[in-house]
Amino acid sequence: MLLKLSTMKGLFISGSGTNVGKTFVASQLVKILSETRLVSVRKPVESDCERSNAQLVTKDAVLLSKASNVKESIDTVCRYQFEACASAEIASKEIGVELGLSHLLQACDADEFVVIEGAGGLLSPMATQVLNADLMAALKLPVVLVVKDELGAVNQALLSINSAKNYQLDVCMLVLNQISPNTLNNAQAISQYTNVKVVVFNTDKPEDFNHQVREILV
Repeated sequence: MLLKLSTMKGLFISGSGTNVGKTFVASQLVKILSETRLVSVRKPVESDCERSNAQLVTKDAVLLSKASNVKESIDTVCRYQFEACASAEIASKEIGVELGLSHLLQACDADEFVVIEGAGGLLSPMATQVLNADLMAALKLPVVLVVKDELGAVNQALLSINSAKNYQLDVCMLVLNQISPNTLNNAQAISQYTNVKVVVFNTDKPEDFNHQVREILV
């Protein structure tokens, strides 16, 4: 499925779980999309922020902000920042902050085309009784799934795609993030079971990734 960006207001980046490279892939997509338009970025909630001089310092939101060609404050990019290394739901409750779907939707709002990165996988809790998938369904944006390219990636990819279908989400692309080179050929294996476009990111072949992304999204 080729997408016309002129009819879209953004993309939502999610993954099969934590530590799969969502922020890195999201940053790469922001840079590509910024070639032809203004692109805002949002990380509505971020846990495990570091404390420096009594201030919380985000990690993912900072990386996303650096990739964007729309300069906004980190507090705008990431409205809810928490120190606890836990799900956003637990981290917020630990300091007495009650987050709901409406808060997350407001935190994702942007005037420009926006690339939003979730936290964890599709079914990771974001707020009270709110999973990533609930926020994605409410936003009605096309979804990019990120899966770490390793043994077991086929299972993780198909589980994530099936979960997305249950929420009636539009998965426009699946990115296999090849953090370590391998010869598993997971992309071909996944493509046998889904019509979702599968793209591999390999640090040695960034232009191949950029070309495929442009073909799918532009």
